[in-house]
Amino acid sequence: MDATFTAEQDEIRRTLRELLLKRCGPEEVRSAVRTADGYDPGLWEALAQQLGLPGLALPEAYGGVGCTTTELALAAEEMGRALAPSPLLATAVLGAPLVLGLGSADQRAALLPRIASGELTAALVVPGAALTTALGLTGGNRGDWAGGGRAGGVQARRADGGWRLYGEADQVLDGHSADLLVVAAHTGGFARPRTLFFLVRELVRAGATRVRQTSLDETRSQSRIQLRDVEAELLGYGDGDGDGADVGGVLARVGDSAAAVLAAEAVGGADRVLERTVEYVKQREQFGRAIGSFQAVKHRLADLYVQVQGARSAAYYAAWATVEGRERVGGLALAQALEALRVCASEAVQLHGGIGFTWEHEAHLYFKRAAGDELLFGPVHRLRAYAAQEARLFGGGEVAV
Repeated sequence: MDATFTAEQDEIRRTLRELLLKRCGPEEVRSAVRTADGYDPGLWEALAQQLGLPGLALPEAYGGVGCTTTELALAAEEMGRALAPSPLLATAVLGAPLVLGLGSADQRAALLPRIASGELTAALVVPGAALTTALGLTGGNRGDWAGGGRAGGVQARRADGGWRLYGEADQVLDGHSADLLVVAAHTGGFARPRTLFFLVRELVRAGATRVRQTSLDETRSQSRIQLRDVEAELLGYGDGDGDGADVGGVLARVGDSAAAVLAAEAVGGADRVLERTVEYVKQREQFGRAIGSFQAVKHRLADLYVQVQGARSAAYYAAWATVEGRERVGGLALAQALEALRVCASEAVQLHGGIGFTWEHEAHLYFKRAAGDELLFGPVHRLRAYAAQEARLFGGGEVAV
């Protein structure tokens, strides 16, 4: 593995950091999350038109930049430093790879160029709290996690030569503002149960009900999607039955790359909140001297620095491994990064003293991001437990290498 970055990769980081420093400070973040969309459309347009972030990891044949998960992870790291609210995760990390991996040639040609340009945003709709299972991060995704029968979730049935969806899903990232829904639904009944993906376009005409939810982390907008006899299009196979689709395999690959990107994003947040804490302890005085000069504070900050650097190395390796087709370590990298972000944010609140405990201080934004991401994609102990299970570390069998 070559740990050095190319000139192009360094330029992506530098340009994105400069833009976010100008347009995405703490006050801009708070203002953006209070809008109807939950993000600043002007900033999203700049990210899409000037930097091409939505299409960064999409092939050039579909209007993308033609880069890899590594470049997308580096961009996410900068987004995580600023806690920039945007539909990048839902669109470019979760939605677009599924269209690319499962979609037909016509569907790819119609949707991916619009996603790459930022014109079209997408949301992945997974019932209940099954997102982390669907992505293969905390459990096997070959089961019936999409619901079915009396299990709730979303069901699909054939009707008038097409498909109709019924059911609802909570915790859908950016679902209230997305232009395209990629919906996981149970089909086949009891005789041939399976999970397939469907596209819901023209959402107003289709009749999908979308309600933005109050979430712990305001910078990650979540929504409830209700589907009542909503017309949908099977992803990849037109009006066929989807028997040839390797849904589980594609989802696992998307989940591994998404975990690497999320890990890099969490590392960016941890690094930034640590920087701000170091700056503060150099200024705040107690007993006539800066608290940063006390040995106990130095030790705490040194431990945080080591933890952040370890998480960064794991995130970079996970991104590299997805590109090179190596072992899937995204879940482990995500666990380490989420833990680093949570610990750094907690220490930031503590070391900022009285001001750190106020909701107005930006340390709480990072703390809520850490807690919210664990609820969505973790928790950390489940990420590690499933990775250990897959590696057969504690099963008494041969260890996978």
